[in-house]
Amino acid sequence: MPSFDITSEVDKVELHNAVDQANKEIGNRFDFKGSDARVEQGENLLTLFADDEFKLDQVYDVLIGKMAKRNVDVRFLSRGDVQKVSGNKVKQEVKVKNGVSTEDAKKIVRVLKDSKLKVQASIQGDSVRVTGAKRDTLQEAISLARAEMKELPLSFGNFRD
Repeated sequence: MPSFDITSEVDKVELHNAVDQANKEIGNRFDFKGSDARVEQGENLLTLFADDEFKLDQVYDVLIGKMAKRNVDVRFLSRGDVQKVSGNKVKQEVKVKNGVSTEDAKKIVRVLKDSKLKVQASIQGDSVRVTGAKRDTLQEAISLARAEMKELPLSFGNFRD
């Protein structure tokens, strides 16, 4: 039976390159001269530092622009609250979503079942496996999942015949 997996994975190499380019631009920009504005990258967390909230928003905008140029979907990012560090310096944690959450996987399965397509969807960890008798129905399932789940950056892979 043909099958494929629905996942939501960020390209970590491209994300790292986007963060490096953003830091380079922040270091070269005139409005950031003498400030402590930067982006630090952790495993699934980006930390933005700036002198005030206005500059923090500018750092975020630079990061978003660099991610867009490197084809990294910005829907992977989830901004946290702005925290005061020392004096009037601020930081913000931005979580990088990885994998399809359980509730989103349930939504995908529900959408596919309600569509009356002849496919079976099952949740496997942080991905959803979709199987069907024909390739055409699997392609319809892909287009349906893309149309219905616009808030998630879905990728479709591991296609097997």
